[in-house]
Amino acid sequence: MSDPLYRQLGLQDDEHERIVTTLGREPNRAELAMYSVMWSEHCSYKSSKIHLKTLPTEGAAVLVGPGQDAGAVDIGDGDAVVFKMESHSHPSAIEPYQGAATGVGGIVRDIISMGARPVALLDPLMFGPLTEPRNRWLFEGVIAGIGGYGNCIGVPTIGGEIRFAEAHSSNPCVNVMCVGLAKADELVTAQSLTPHVGSFMVLFGAATGRDGIGGVSVLASATLEEGADASRPSVQIGDPFAEKLLIEASLELIREGLLEGLQDLGGAGISCALSESAARAGMGADVDLDVVPLREEDMEPFEILTSESQERMLAIVHPAKLEAVQALCTRWGLRTAVIATLVEGGTLAIRHRGEVVAEVPARSLTDDGPEYDRPIAEPERGDGADPALSPFDGDLGEALRAVLAAPSIASKAWVWRQYDRIVQGNTVAGPESDGAVIRVPNSLKGVVVSSDGKGRFGRLDPYLGAMHAVAESARNVAVTGARPLAITNCLNFGNPERPEVMWQFAESIRGMRDACAGLGTPVTGGNVSFYNESGDSAIDPTPVIGMLGLLPDYRLCVPSAFPGPGLAIYLVGETAAELGGSEFAEAVLGSVTGMPPALDLAKERALIELLVAAAAETVLVSAHDCGDGGVAVALAECAIGLGHGFAVSIPTDLPAHVALFSESASRAVVSVAPLDEEAFRGLADVHAVPVTRIGESGGPRAVIDAAIDIPVSELEGIWSSSIPRLLGEAV
Repeated sequence: MSDPLYRQLGLQDDEHERIVTTLGREPNRAELAMYSVMWSEHCSYKSSKIHLKTLPTEGAAVLVGPGQDAGAVDIGDGDAVVFKMESHSHPSAIEPYQGAATGVGGIVRDIISMGARPVALLDPLMFGPLTEPRNRWLFEGVIAGIGGYGNCIGVPTIGGEIRFAEAHSSNPCVNVMCVGLAKADELVTAQSLTPHVGSFMVLFGAATGRDGIGGVSVLASATLEEGADASRPSVQIGDPFAEKLLIEASLELIREGLLEGLQDLGGAGISCALSESAARAGMGADVDLDVVPLREEDMEPFEILTSESQERMLAIVHPAKLEAVQALCTRWGLRTAVIATLVEGGTLAIRHRGEVVAEVPARSLTDDGPEYDRPIAEPERGDGADPALSPFDGDLGEALRAVLAAPSIASKAWVWRQYDRIVQGNTVAGPESDGAVIRVPNSLKGVVVSSDGKGRFGRLDPYLGAMHAVAESARNVAVTGARPLAITNCLNFGNPERPEVMWQFAESIRGMRDACAGLGTPVTGGNVSFYNESGDSAIDPTPVIGMLGLLPDYRLCVPSAFPGPGLAIYLVGETAAELGGSEFAEAVLGSVTGMPPALDLAKERALIELLVAAAAETVLVSAHDCGDGGVAVALAECAIGLGHGFAVSIPTDLPAHVALFSESASRAVVSVAPLDEEAFRGLADVHAVPVTRIGESGGPRAVIDAAIDIPVSELEGIWSSSIPRLLGEAV
């Protein structure tokens, strides 16, 4: 005997009973479909809400926090930055090009719906080893999808880390972040606009088809098992040229004051847009599905209600302004349809071919969904020896070559070349920088963004892994000279129904909470991506942090690479014997064991303050984070950037391999002009941050004590050729 329909749609027995109690009767097929997508993990956050509520969300700069389509922060002079990160991992695992492309389209529409113009994209990505054919197919398809969509809509892709790990062979993680700019007093929020009874709900943009049906409930709210290719119809199909028209029309509608509300049609499609818009207004709606523009005439009500076809928006329009809205959309080549009218009472009454096919309280789909406090159990963990305690008698030059060739460290130029990084003309620093920088038009301000996740640390200790993700993203912003302001996130985990996964999630939230509180970077929103596992394979707990910072004058942006010879090189911060979860441990020792580095938030904050102050005083010539790969990799990357070598000596009581490859937190490699050294050391004293002069830049070679002496050109060749070689390209 087959499961009842509600189970086939992903609803649990207790959830079905709750729906029956709410409606006072058995739900019909259309209603079940609406509840299944709106109560899915992806839309309702039913397993994560109880933990997310503990995150710090308020701060002096925060204009809009969690609960809206995107967060927003104040950057002064009446300007606001709107930003958000989401995942499109499950669709990308099935159809990498369209999965990634529609991930870009969806996050862009979230920014538009807040009244902001999208100005930058970042794409944090995680794949399995490129030695496997399927992983190469996924990697190449995702990159092509991001580039194909982002380039066509004219939004620069300026950053986003790319990592590789065996855990992602079955479950790649495709996270997408978008940044937009708006005037603070023109943001579109539930508080800024007041819909009226009798106002129309106008659907505009692309027609509705069968692509994307079940895209949330089937793909993003369940594990992917064998035969997942059958889910291809659930993957949305994107049209970036239609998206570009939608961007411009939406922003003009807002600018002309023609709207009482605006909502993206993403996950859960019309069901989500109708219910969220009505619930926020405290109203219901009379809905007519017969007027929804369709690609196929025989679509059933549940298909129309749950389709996730792309490039669609829902606007709330006062009757007096309907004609102007329709005329503007027509001018942009977009069709419109008045699909609903706001009414008192809070009920969505949905008709199709003259019959009521669904009648549900709007709030029952949105605010009154299930909330679970799922069981938590700490998994058994091996005592794995700390690699810093093991002697190493190998060649340190060969070790540096191996770490630089590791795909997570190696150059991602093969990727960046496929992205338009300079469209719109405001990119100050792109993927080559620790933090990417976008100039705010008609000002000197620079918005700095970085995305970071530490899945390997999370595997060893999810609390520390999350803390490090926040700290590293803040550090990557600070080395440019910008002050970190706030974060968005995408929380990538396995099956929440397993107690050990929920323990990882709860510990990660605790780590993120402590780090954000300690660094003064509140959470403005984000996304939870559960069920990233297949069979016996589950991803490491990987919260990805999108950090946003402000540079008062973009002309003072500090570059990452040594810009010339004769500069004093300083190591900022202290190095400890911490190789647990390091790139060296995996690439050279072949194991990931031990514990991640310790993290002292007071020291991290002091480092950030020093970097911001030193940049403002123009005493830094370059600055580079010392995270992945340690000091040796940081120095090599500083040299590779512009071809200027260095000679350094690192005083330490640690074994040489530990001193060079430890990934201790709260450190940076900076270069300073000789005339500014005294001023820099003075600032370091003021902020109580230890700094050590280790050498000078210049020459064609990378020289570290007597242990490493390699031409910079050789290091550059290793670093730049690793990924093309793995993809089978001639280098």
